[in-house]
Amino acid sequence: MSNYRVISSDNHVFEPSDLWTTRGEVSKYGDRLPRVISLGGDVGRSVVGTRGEDAISRGDWWYVDGHKTMGAFAATQTGLRFEEPEKLSMEGNIGDVRRGGYIPEEHVKDMDIDGIDISIVFPTVGLILYSLPDGQLLNSLFRTYNDWVGEFCNAIPKRLKGIAMLNLDDVGEGVKELERCAKMGFTGAMITVYPAEDRQYDRPEYEPLWAAAEANGMPLSLHIGTNRPGTGQEFQDLDSASTCFMANVDHWVRMSIGHMIFNGVFERYPKLQVGSVEMELSWVPHFLDRMDYNYTQRGVGIAGSYRLKDGALPSDYFHSNVFLGFQEDALGIRDRDIIGVDNLLWGADYPHQESTFPRSREIIDEILSDCTEEEKAKIVGGNSTRVYGLD
Repeated sequence: MSNYRVISSDNHVFEPSDLWTTRGEVSKYGDRLPRVISLGGDVGRSVVGTRGEDAISRGDWWYVDGHKTMGAFAATQTGLRFEEPEKLSMEGNIGDVRRGGYIPEEHVKDMDIDGIDISIVFPTVGLILYSLPDGQLLNSLFRTYNDWVGEFCNAIPKRLKGIAMLNLDDVGEGVKELERCAKMGFTGAMITVYPAEDRQYDRPEYEPLWAAAEANGMPLSLHIGTNRPGTGQEFQDLDSASTCFMANVDHWVRMSIGHMIFNGVFERYPKLQVGSVEMELSWVPHFLDRMDYNYTQRGVGIAGSYRLKDGALPSDYFHSNVFLGFQEDALGIRDRDIIGVDNLLWGADYPHQESTFPRSREIIDEILSDCTEEEKAKIVGGNSTRVYGLD
């Protein structure tokens, strides 16, 4: 590919196995803190947390507050999809986690192998923590993670850019953490992709968050797998998550972005950027069409309808304020003129088993083969530079 700056808008760490037990509030939460438990035996029966069921996966798994959450496999099979895909599984040992998941210098070495200039860093275990019901415990876990990943990124700050985790059960507490992390040098923050049904993003309680995110230049990410508990949102471990659930994850981000747009959030905060991360692109054309159709053809008769100013359409605010992280969506690239080239941010998803490492440059060339040189430059780096305010 041409000599563009390549930014992965969606890379990950894999949290150290003793992160919360050594740096967390041990005296307050004790055994409720995230820890690694090894599952053995023929069916991998868990010693805690599976409600008496047999776990379908063996190896090392993270448990928190009695719940099974994330397995070591998420960072032990990096690149295996290209070499021996038949060996992909949900089993892995902590000792085999790729070192770049928790050592910044090793992370950057792998970036060099993969041809990546800057890595936007999200959590791994932290994603599933969003489904913990206890908001106070979650606040504590997120502060510990943010402190650690801030140090991780500040080890090589020109190439590693951290995304902070925020819990919005108490919006005021979430705003304080956003402002703290902004001062620490984070380049953005993540919030639940889908709150409880009675806490949707069209509620006025979120106004301080939108204002703080805009004022601090902190884009807000809605990452796959970060649903909060609620009706239809009960805690799920990866053993029980269904293929159907995974095939329809864009439902949650569509609802959340729709609530923001139809409530005029981006009209009030025009510099606020909100992103869909790891839910690909091809759902967007239909979503844009349905938003504009229902807004114009059903009109003010719908209860609670908010009317956008100056004749603006919902799709206008999507194009100006929403960014879309993707990895390998050929249909989405085909429809890029509808979606908006300026909205597309490519990401490698390193070090997860489905990541493009170590063939990212090759895959970028393939998936963007029909794009112009200007489009390629925007998608692989230029748009991330603008959204995240990178040098």
